[in-house]
Amino acid sequence: MAPLATSGIALKRMLDSGLTDYQEAWDAQRKIHEEIVAGLRPNTLILLEHASVYTAGRRTEESERPKNGVPVIDVDRGGKITWHGEGQLVGYPIVKLKNRNDVVGFVREIEGALIAACAELGLQTINICDRTGVWMRDERGDRKVAAIGIRVAKGVTMHGFALNVNPSLLPFSQIVPCGIADADVSTLAAELGRVITISEVAPIVEKHIYEALAKVIA
Repeated sequence: MAPLATSGIALKRMLDSGLTDYQEAWDAQRKIHEEIVAGLRPNTLILLEHASVYTAGRRTEESERPKNGVPVIDVDRGGKITWHGEGQLVGYPIVKLKNRNDVVGFVREIEGALIAACAELGLQTINICDRTGVWMRDERGDRKVAAIGIRVAKGVTMHGFALNVNPSLLPFSQIVPCGIADADVSTLAAELGRVITISEVAPIVEKHIYEALAKVIA
């Protein structure tokens, strides 16, 4: 098991193994979730970068599924369809909540952590009360730079966040990301106008996520 951070949260850093198959990561999530529910493992944060995949939440319609040959996996979170792949930092905080019914509060803490991380990298982002995630909003319209999808079972969270560091936006053009048709998707690289990498972003995100989780975990 990874050493505990100062927040008391263990880190499973799958980034070091290259791109991770979604099914492999989901299997790991479910195992860790079961162990945390049973009191056999500490709260855990998984950080990774997925091989290209679409994940379809429970509200995804058949007509919303892409037909471009990229795998589509049905998952047990809420929401609609999104894409994960190279250039995107994905985090799965699997933690026992202090207030197991405050899912919205948990999501807001994750948003706040990612907004703080973006600010440290030089990008001012916001949350929008009726649109989950982390956003840019200006004369060019609304653009999402991080998506969040959470499920809570037996008081322990699953799934998490995906921060677009420097991925290709082409896979997003094959879907309506998260079912939001009147907004775009963007990346840190595009918004900052410079080269930026997962290795630069990951420790900053990790720090801010730990600080956020410390406020909500049991």
